[in-house]
Amino acid sequence: MAKRDYYEILGVSKSATPDEIKKAYRKVAIKYHPDKNPDDPSAEEKFKEAAEAYEVLSNPEKKQRYDQYGHQGVGGGGFSGGGMNMDDIFSQFGDIFGGTGFEGFFGGGGRNRPGTKRGSNLRIKLKLTLQEIAQGAEKKIKVKRHVACDDCGGNGAKNGTEVKKCSVCNGSGQVKKVVNTMFGQMVSASACHNCQGEGSVVSTPCPTCHGDGRQLKEETINIKVPAGVMEGMQLSMNGKGNVPQRGGVAGDLLIVIEEVEDPQLKRDGLNVIFDLYISFIDAVMGADVEVPTIDGKVKIKIEPGTQSGKVLRLKGKGIRDINSYSTGDELVHVNVWTPKQLSKEEKSLLMQLKDSDNFKPDPGKSEKGFFDKMKEFF
Repeated sequence: MAKRDYYEILGVSKSATPDEIKKAYRKVAIKYHPDKNPDDPSAEEKFKEAAEAYEVLSNPEKKQRYDQYGHQGVGGGGFSGGGMNMDDIFSQFGDIFGGTGFEGFFGGGGRNRPGTKRGSNLRIKLKLTLQEIAQGAEKKIKVKRHVACDDCGGNGAKNGTEVKKCSVCNGSGQVKKVVNTMFGQMVSASACHNCQGEGSVVSTPCPTCHGDGRQLKEETINIKVPAGVMEGMQLSMNGKGNVPQRGGVAGDLLIVIEEVEDPQLKRDGLNVIFDLYISFIDAVMGADVEVPTIDGKVKIKIEPGTQSGKVLRLKGKGIRDINSYSTGDELVHVNVWTPKQLSKEEKSLLMQLKDSDNFKPDPGKSEKGFFDKMKEFF
């Protein structure tokens, strides 16, 4: 199913200010917060949808890419792009609610309940050449991340010792406080100070990880990059981030794509552009020339009388669309090179041709200008 427009989700226009976007997100997030809508399974999806929209529109660079390319420009084009989950939302946007986070605002939440902990995400940048972007690529990268301790299995306790239920919160991971106000009694919940919200305590810490339950290790990870990615897109690998302290679910590895500038070809959406320079003689007489493409060099024919500014299209020699089977083209811009220095003999030959009618410009017979030609393509 196609994603909804981010501006529509938050109910703002493209000209909305950052403050207006922030206020709109706060309003939508409060409306669809899961704790406020326990009997509505669609509320959590709308809550996540709003957070994703705000995450893009509140970032000037991502907003610019979204305005230009849509969901495809920010990694939301139908593949694993954002990598956002409820923990990311709670931690990333808590400042919008006065620094208390969603848990304090709604009196609970669920991030600190035993067995539901999730580790932090890792974010890396991956540089790709134009050829790798067009054809897809498999990369092996080394990543340092927190993994479960080998000796204690991740619970933080020395082998043979117990992990006990916290006596303060009775294993709930939370302590509640009742405050009398002019509006009645208000109940607030916060993480237990004794077990830091885990619901359990370690009596004898593991000597290897010192009770943390995890170790920092370097791993080699294989990444499969689909063809057609673009600058700024974000891929996600589930479970390849950090594991949390003393057990839980590992976070994700977020891979941000960086395009390495090609020395000859320039990308323009799904198309690639090459500036071809030919001599005056080749423009007049015609010639067969080689031009670079993503797949290697190919020969093209320059017709006699080719004008500077002519655009030749090489069908299917561009970038494949990541969301479909369509592929862009290569546009070859022909530029006639004018020599700056001539010998006496060369000047003499050109002077003999100067008065010939064939060498006099005729606007009525000339080909369309460059911008008129580009209109035909687009």
